[in-house]
Amino acid sequence: MSITANSQISDALLTDNRESMNGNTDSPLIDLGAELIYTQDGTGRYLSFYWQHPSVLDTFKDEDNVSVKRLNIQQIQNNSHGEEIFAPVEQVIYLEKLQKILTSLEPEKCKFWFGYHQHLLEFELIISPVFPKQGDTAAQVLVMGRLLQVSRNRLNINFGTQQTKELDLVLRSQENQKLVRQITKNIRLTLDLEKIWQQTVDGLGKALKSEHCIIYTYHTDDSSVKVASEYHKPQANSMFGVEIDIVSEPIFAEAVATLEPTFSDKPMHCLFSPYQLLVVPTFYQGDANGLIALTMGKNCYPPSKVEMELAKEIAEQLGTAIAHATLYKELEDARQQAEEATRRKSEFLANVSHELRTPLNGMIGFLKLILDGMADDPQEQRQFLEEAYVSSVYLHDIINDILDIAKIEAGKIDLEFRSVSLVEIFSDVKGFIRPQAEGKNLSFQMQKPDTCDEILIHGDYQRLKQVMLNLLGNALKFTNEGGITVSADVIKKKVDFQNQQFPGILRIRVADTGIGVSLDKQDKLFQLFSQVDGSRTRQYGGTGLGLAISQKLIEAMGGEVNFYSLGEGLGSTVTFTVPLYQQPVLLSNSENDG
Repeated sequence: MSITANSQISDALLTDNRESMNGNTDSPLIDLGAELIYTQDGTGRYLSFYWQHPSVLDTFKDEDNVSVKRLNIQQIQNNSHGEEIFAPVEQVIYLEKLQKILTSLEPEKCKFWFGYHQHLLEFELIISPVFPKQGDTAAQVLVMGRLLQVSRNRLNINFGTQQTKELDLVLRSQENQKLVRQITKNIRLTLDLEKIWQQTVDGLGKALKSEHCIIYTYHTDDSSVKVASEYHKPQANSMFGVEIDIVSEPIFAEAVATLEPTFSDKPMHCLFSPYQLLVVPTFYQGDANGLIALTMGKNCYPPSKVEMELAKEIAEQLGTAIAHATLYKELEDARQQAEEATRRKSEFLANVSHELRTPLNGMIGFLKLILDGMADDPQEQRQFLEEAYVSSVYLHDIINDILDIAKIEAGKIDLEFRSVSLVEIFSDVKGFIRPQAEGKNLSFQMQKPDTCDEILIHGDYQRLKQVMLNLLGNALKFTNEGGITVSADVIKKKVDFQNQQFPGILRIRVADTGIGVSLDKQDKLFQLFSQVDGSRTRQYGGTGLGLAISQKLIEAMGGEVNFYSLGEGLGSTVTFTVPLYQQPVLLSNSENDG
């Protein structure tokens, strides 16, 4: 196209814009001699428009129901949203063509289908770049065209030609792409997994007209999957919350293994037997993280290749969204746990600093009295020294607890495993605890199973003794009346520990009639640096680390610790287990099968 022609077109376009603004529908573009002629910018927005033969379509009527012979820009924009309603069907391809012409500055001849109301119109077009009077950058195109064919019903094309079939695929592909973009947009607006799942099943289920559209959560080691979100038609039964064994439905396993959409017209599982079933895996970085299942009636056509691709593309987007939302949730949980741990440590340090200062101040005070000659006689001096000694032992125990926790957190617990006599450890603990219990007027009993031979357990003697003293120390501290009972039971249950099999378990139970713990606070008992009640810790003393240390030590010896209390004022029971070194011969009525 010559510069002179472009200049004439520019003049016509300027005049056309002025005429349109003044309400004149007789466009100067008529003089360019084309049946269809319009101009657009690079985004596809119409700047001017004229078509001289729209009356070939029986729907083109004016307000007086008279056939319209010409169509201008006001008429194609005459809708409630001000949107252009005369538009190319292959919108993306068409806009790419415009950009190519504006870049190359070379006119092109092509064919495109356009939609108007319920019609499809095929035009042969010549698209040319328009140069402005000043400057050399083209920002507009001039399009001249002629009508080739018309489809009377946009939704029911029945030409029977290969071109029509291809157009139908294009239309469906565009609808699918629109759905993918919408679902992708929804996914990116939130990190709420439940919301992402629901929006996806609603959009995909309606688009593919499925009876059900279901999302299952899945992890690599899962043998079953559970319905996390669903869309279903009103007449179909809900499957929400239902769990499916992957082995019971082969195409589930196939989809997870291949990461490809899998279809079956005869599903194996009874829930799906009335339907045809399409299963599409969601995945991220090569690992499945969910499954989308769509059911269709037996009389429906199997999903087309376009529909399979649509489901796969949405599944890929969903897989990435699931991974990102899961990671965000994990990071948020970790952040909250870190904040909670920091808070607990701060509270712990505040309480422990008080616990350290109390015995230390006692030691300093009594020793100072002796040094200052305030003890008048040897008996009083000895009393002060004994008080200082008790405070030093208490301080020593607190420091040992802190050092043990430091070792536990660093993974440096040193244990010396050997066979330990239950009688021996009970005897040592009894000699230490009984005087303290009697000093508080508490009853104290220790009971062991009746056996013909010695009961030997596998563990570290000093650490087992430390655990029992910790548990009994807590029982003494929090019990003001009643008593404490220690008992042991043999459980005939083989256990494997440290690549070795042991014949059974010994369960030791420490029960008291003390203050107990409310049900809502019991979960804090085994948390490091967590104390059930800071004010109670101040009242009774201690670091609150005893149960946490005991749990870690027992777990390191192949056992477990459990705490039971019916509530405040109802006492407490703590049990722990350790492997038996050998199976004892039990007397009648003393055997426990667990």
